[in-house]
Order: sequence, then C-alpha cells, then structure tokens
Amino acid sequence: MLKGKKIVVGVTGSIAAYKTPLLVRMLVKEGCEVKVIMTPVSKDFVTPLTLATLSRNAVIIEPFRAASGEWSNHVELGLWADAMIFAPVTANTLGKMVNGIADNFVITAYLSARCPVFIAPAMDLDMFNHPSTRKNIDLLRSYGNFIIEPQTGELASGLSGPGRMEEPDKIMAIFKTFFARQNQLAGINVLITAGPTIERIDPVRYISNFSSGLMGVALANEARSRGAEVTLITGPKHPLTLAGGIKEVKVESADEMYNACMKSFPKYEFVIMAAAVADYTPDKTASNKIKKTRENLSVDLHSTTDILKKMGQIKKPGQVVVGFALETENEVANAEKKLKSKNLDFIILNSLRTRGAGFGTPTNKITILNPKGIIHQGTVKPKEEVAKDIWDIISKK
Repeated sequence: MLKGKKIVVGVTGSIAAYKTPLLVRMLVKEGCEVKVIMTPVSKDFVTPLTLATLSRNAVIIEPFRAASGEWSNHVELGLWADAMIFAPVTANTLGKMVNGIADNFVITAYLSARCPVFIAPAMDLDMFNHPSTRKNIDLLRSYGNFIIEPQTGELASGLSGPGRMEEPDKIMAIFKTFFARQNQLAGINVLITAGPTIERIDPVRYISNFSSGLMGVALANEARSRGAEVTLITGPKHPLTLAGGIKEVKVESADEMYNACMKSFPKYEFVIMAAAVADYTPDKTASNKIKKTRENLSVDLHSTTDILKKMGQIKKPGQVVVGFALETENEVANAEKKLKSKNLDFIILNSLRTRGAGFGTPTNKITILNPKGIIHQGTVKPKEEVAKDIWDIISKK
C-alpha cells in the first residue's frame, strides 16, 4: 500500500519530536522512501544523525550546506514527494504555515508542496486551546491540508489535556487509509453543487441564504483526492481553496444552476447536490434601484425549477443522486419525504437546531438516509471529515 511512496517528514521544535524517529522507522519499514527536514530549533529535541540513520537519507536543515557547497532545493522536494507529514508542529510553525512566513527550510518546503500535506500539532493545552491556534488550524484545514488532531493526556508541563501529538502507529493508520482511498474513484465522473444562489430584486438587492459553500467544496476536494474527475458548480460563495484538477463552473441564480447541471448531467456517475438553491425568485427584476418612496413594498415571487427532482426523474440506471436536507423541525420525517418524492439514492440531513451544524460553520453533523432508512448518524466534526464519511458510504453504491 505504501511501498514506493516518497514521503517528506518535517520536524519542528517540540518535545513531541521524540516520537518522530519511530514514525520514520515505520514509514521505511513499509517501503517508503523518506526524506527528513528540520527546523534549526528541532535539533535540541532530536538529533539529525538519528533521523538520517533511520531514513537512510541526509537530513536537510538549512538550504545551503557550507561543508559540501550543496544547495537543497525546496521546490524540487515539493515536486518529488507523494505526501508530506509535519510531526510535530508547534504553535509557532502553525502561524508561519498560515501566513507563508518562509524563514526556514521546513516552511519553504511546505509552501512548495504539490502533494497532500498532513499536519500533526503538538503543544501544551492552553496554547492548543487558544483562539489564535484554533483559527490557524481551521485555516490550514481550509487550505486543503489534513490535520491530525492531537490526543488528550499528560503533557510535558505536567498538566493533562489536549495537545499530545498523535502516536506514530495511529499516524501510519491514517496514511494507509489515505493512500487506499486515492484511486477509489479513479475514472469516475462526479458532479457537485455548492454555495447559495442569489435571486436579484434590482441591481443592488437580492434574495439568498447563509450557505458558505464549505460542505460542497469539502466534498469536491475529497472526491478529487480519491481520483475522481470532479465538476463543481458553485453559486456565490466565500473564497475557498479547491484541489487541483477540479473544474469549477460559477453561476449566480437558480436558473443558471439548473442550466449548468442539466447541460451534462447524463455523463456523471455521482451527483451530490450540496448547494442551497433558492426556492423562490422574483417575478420581475427591476432594471434600476427601487427607491424608498412608500412605507410598504411587495415583491411577487414564483417558485424556481426543482433541480434535484428533475434529476431524480431522468437519472439513468447506475447513476447515484444525493441530496441535502437542512431542517429545523421534524427532521427525519421531512428528509424521508424529500428522499422519496425526488427519487434519490441518498439524502444527507442536518439540522439548524444542532450547535456546530448547518450554514456558515466549519463543522457539521449529519444523518444519512437511503430508501431503507437511516444508515449513518454522525457527530459534530470538521466538514472535511464529514466529507470523508459521506464518500465512504455512498461510494459503496
């Protein structure tokens, strides 16, 4: 599974660096070619000689080696690697990764990576729980990195809490799962929609909703990481990082999203409609700004085309169509009704009554249903992790 994989291991200045030699040894034992890079401070916690011996390659700390006159090229390293794992990662390095502060070889290599990047933070519990650290971790996750959350336990300070770098055997399990998934959807065409639509009232006003597009983008990135050919149709969304190779089609209104979806719907094996498409649109859009000339104003609305229902009506045998249901009451009953009325294969339910779920949050909590009933009930977790759960389940179809 890992044999022949080229892995860069980055080490930063944390006491948890004592675990890194074991991780390197495990990677080499699995048949990986490993190159270790270190920050200058990390030498105080683990010796370059140890890591060079275990990796069977010279350790890179500085871009220029005075003794040999050689220059270590971080760009070439970024192109060479099949994956990079930074373990342990300090709060200081997290901040540098987020802001692109390339003042050491580890950060320049990270910024040059074209491969999947795994980040395993390690620090004391108060540092880990600080809002700036949590924000940096969320941002790094939004950039497409894989965060290996630290475990709770006894820390070097003598305190007990979250901040312990994940154990090497658990990191190896994450690696194996990742590479096993890499070609799971190879050659499969996937269509995903994301974000809101906006329905113009006049040139400066519109009807819309609070969707950020985070869930749809996470689903698209995960599908791409598993080898799928992905098209993402997005309404106006927050700036989000897409994995390389994803075709993005930008639309504004529900009608535009309908036309974009129907244009090539038959060629897709999987369709996931994560977009929050407006149910109603104004009968007329004023060509000029509507002036405030009276106390009350009425806007006549008509329903938009139900894209999901149309897909359910015309889908071919073998096509998998998945919908989302965001509910505020009678959640399961409403989701079951939507699943059946639109002839879907799966529906993914979340509730605005659940803290940390729904629109505009980096996390979500989902329930997945198929025509036989509930098949998965999740917990609140980052939307990137939710996307993995969704693909694990629906790809079995």
